[in-house]
Amino acid sequence: MVCPETSSDEPLTPAGRLFLQPETDLVIHCIIRGKNPADMDAIKSAIKSSLMVQHPRFCSLLVRDKNGFEHWRKTPIDIGQHVIVVNNRLDKSGNFIDQTQGSTTTEEDDEAAVNQYVADLSVSSPLSTDKPLWELHVLTAHKCAVFRIHHSLGDGISLMSMLMANCRRADDAEALPRMVPDKKTVIKGEKGRDWFWLFGVLWWLLKMVVFTLFFSMEFVLRSLLVSDEKTAITGGDGVELWPRKLATAKFLLDDMKLIKRAVPDTTINDVLLGMVSSGLSRYLDHRTPNVLHEGLRMTGVAMVNIRPQPGLQDLSKLMKSNTKARWGNKFGVILIPVYYHKGGNDPLEYLKRAKAMVDKKKHSLEAYFSYKIGDLVLSLLGPKYACMLNYKLLCNTTFTLSNVAGPLEEISLAGNPLSSIKVNTSSLPQVLCNNLSLIVI
Repeated sequence: MVCPETSSDEPLTPAGRLFLQPETDLVIHCIIRGKNPADMDAIKSAIKSSLMVQHPRFCSLLVRDKNGFEHWRKTPIDIGQHVIVVNNRLDKSGNFIDQTQGSTTTEEDDEAAVNQYVADLSVSSPLSTDKPLWELHVLTAHKCAVFRIHHSLGDGISLMSMLMANCRRADDAEALPRMVPDKKTVIKGEKGRDWFWLFGVLWWLLKMVVFTLFFSMEFVLRSLLVSDEKTAITGGDGVELWPRKLATAKFLLDDMKLIKRAVPDTTINDVLLGMVSSGLSRYLDHRTPNVLHEGLRMTGVAMVNIRPQPGLQDLSKLMKSNTKARWGNKFGVILIPVYYHKGGNDPLEYLKRAKAMVDKKKHSLEAYFSYKIGDLVLSLLGPKYACMLNYKLLCNTTFTLSNVAGPLEEISLAGNPLSSIKVNTSSLPQVLCNNLSLIVI
């Protein structure tokens, strides 16, 4: 939308302009499944009274001035424009079912139908710029809603924090959900600090410098020159336009904790990465047997929140412009290498390799470097060249990883208890995108 600039317009942040480039025009999809049928009056009432419609980004139009620069312009919110109701039931192919035939469906059929609906949205339905860049699709027959938000409005942490601020605990309609507590670092007092302690600190700093230099150089090379070898899951230029398939795999948290205890000092994220690594090897061994060489590298791109507070944020702090934990796109990326191994390997070996690699990544500043280099390119060369760099990185790697932990107990939204929350993004130039939604509800 091209409009003359007004004094009340607010320019987009550099990161916001990046996500409006054609190659990186991304929409975040949040699939929310309720236990009870959707009450449209309750949903619309909850939206009208929510913090979301008070946030400037969710009640502003995207406009461009005569010079082509993007701005946010405040506008009244018409809830009817943003809430799209789909009353008919869908089949696994995303087609409407003739309900006069009285066909029965299972929970798995419902999930497959919703997945296909979202997969179709990913490649065929960009958000319209004649209204603020968000929508809510309510699939009443499937007890499900799909929240669509443009990535220029904020990153996954911002948007999930916004969602949690509008949810309530199922056992207390007035209480906000309790989140996973942060792990506090315990710093020893002056007593006990000696030369061995000083040597340990210096050794820790030396390793951080070495790992940061090594991983940062690798990041630059992957962004410009080096790419993964071709396999059955290799993406590339134009893959984001391919039809999408969205699938769901469910794992019991207790089972993951059992695996976690098998290898000392591992985390749930280590287990998830080990599962992805093992799954890729098994799939490629089945798809292309005796073709790939042992130890072939496949590189993943993982998003990392670089705000001072890890995990989901306090929304009141995010909405303050003078805080480091600000709203918007505040994340870096790290490269996650996994390696192909032929069948017969001990599954725990994948976990051990994943842990060893992630420990080195945690000991580096790669995520901060990637954020700063992206910010520098945006500032000096503009969003066009930053988009080229980001797109090239995705084309040169094999898959994407993202993960956001959720609340500790069952929650409700608009008075409806939720059974699951899943998040994914619209198409990237990669065949495989893993969105590991560890939501405890």
